Amino acid sequence: MKKNPVIAYGLIAGIGILLVIIVSVVGLNQQEAIQNEQNGDQKQEEEQDQSGGGETAANGEEVYQNNCASCHGSDLSGGMGPGLSTVGSKYSEEEIREIIANGFPDAGMQPGIVDGKEADAVAQWLSEQK
Repeated sequence: MKKNPVIAYGLIAGIGILLVIIVSVVGLNQQEAIQNEQNGDQKQEEEQDQSGGGETAANGEEVYQNNCASCHGSDLSGGMGPGLSTVGSKYSEEEIREIIANGFPDAGMQPGIVDGKEADAVAQWLSEQK
């Protein structure tokens, strides 16, 4: 007795098509969830900007720890870069922001390691270190 192979191939094709449809539907649902999450993040940022909160000194310290502490020390004591524990008594917030933006390439500090609001927050936080 010979079996018809077309039936087996048809069954496999049908299962494959069904799996493609299921994966597509799941992917669309995940895409919607991602978009909703991104929209929520944007709304949160807008609310923070409208409230005038912006970056706080705590956020400036966090940005410093993530980007600057490897060279300047987590406790501002220095390392490869100079110590910054009293930088606020030497430079104003604007001067510190300019140093962050332009760097000290001759000393190994590249410009723009942090920028935008993060640079503003770090400059504000460092200007309070006296």
